[in-house]
Amino acid sequence: MTSTDTLGGARGTAGPARPGDLAEPRDLAADLLTPEARQDPYPFYARMRSGSPVHRSADGVWYLTRHADVEAALSDLRLSNDRDRMTRACVALGGDLKALSRLTDRLGRVMSNTDPPDHARLRKLANRAFTARRVEALRDGIQRIVDQLIDRAVQAGPTTDLIEAVAAPLPMSVACELFGIPPEDRPQVKSWFSRFGRLSEDIDKSEEAIGQYEEYLAGLIRHRRADPGDDLISALVATQAQDDRLTDSELLSTCFVLITAGDETTANLIGNGTLALLRHPDQLARLRADPGLIRTAVEELARYDTPTQAIVRVVAQDLEIGGRTLREGELVYLFLGATNRDPERFADPDRLDLTRPGNRHLSFGNGPHFCLGGPLARLQTEVAVGTLVRRLPELRLADGAPLEWRPNPLQRRLSALPVTY
Repeated sequence: MTSTDTLGGARGTAGPARPGDLAEPRDLAADLLTPEARQDPYPFYARMRSGSPVHRSADGVWYLTRHADVEAALSDLRLSNDRDRMTRACVALGGDLKALSRLTDRLGRVMSNTDPPDHARLRKLANRAFTARRVEALRDGIQRIVDQLIDRAVQAGPTTDLIEAVAAPLPMSVACELFGIPPEDRPQVKSWFSRFGRLSEDIDKSEEAIGQYEEYLAGLIRHRRADPGDDLISALVATQAQDDRLTDSELLSTCFVLITAGDETTANLIGNGTLALLRHPDQLARLRADPGLIRTAVEELARYDTPTQAIVRVVAQDLEIGGRTLREGELVYLFLGATNRDPERFADPDRLDLTRPGNRHLSFGNGPHFCLGGPLARLQTEVAVGTLVRRLPELRLADGAPLEWRPNPLQRRLSALPVTY
């Protein structure tokens, strides 16, 4: 969280020169912060991939855009995800991260901010509880939620914001079902989720919201210990009882991360995917004619307009990538969005093809930090997009409504998706 709000090259302060570093022909990283890149970053990625695929920005942050480089980097333990290393790297760039560090301290050490061996131990906990069987068992419940959301949107009028109506509320509703959060508590949980999406805007309010949410989750954990149910918190509590290496603090932090982590990614995937279909009526008609394509369609939608455009690592040990030497302590941005349009990996990568074969995209990462919630995000998108296509045959973009993207260049999310049906 300490390094995902802005791109390292945005600050414009040059990092110290290191022996052997090569001067870049220009700082292509700065282009990613322009309004043009916000609307469509993929031409900018293409220029970086062809001109400087292992690019060092003005302040010493590395940008990787080739599929082969990023795929290997995701599994390379010399690139760390440890929160303390990450904080030190950001401070070295001149960032004032005291307030954000308070938030990461509150969240504790979890899968997403640790390296092996702690990461393997914490991931094993979640793997035991977050099984494929448990995810697939949610299908009927997800279908019910999607139908309810679409019913409300249709009743409200002929035009709606699909992000607000379906894409954003669905993952929160599913998380509440999965973790057994009582219906009467869900409005409050929704307000906390809303705050978590704007953590860096007001640190004090965010810290207060995290504290309140953690206290609420701690209460749920105590209740499940006394009266377990068929929900994920109960499964995690049972796993802790079998493995005393897992502390109460780690259990609480794991619950926090599992409930909240997939919220934005899933919403982005549904929103971006629906927009891609509406902009490619031939592919939309293809899916409408053959609903059985939905699973391969979701994979292609995830590749075509990647929800998480980039993830961040810090160099724990000097290594060489693409003939460049990355030094210990430097930040590295792995651009998943760029890798998914790499012509060395994908034929005609800028074309949307719902039947694309061999679609080994990196939208959910790779290696030890491969997204645990990927199957659930895929299932929700499969149900949501499939139902929209089936139930709303006249679905189209609202006339004259401009599309705006949120400013964070590491997350690809529409501010709104106005549609009519």
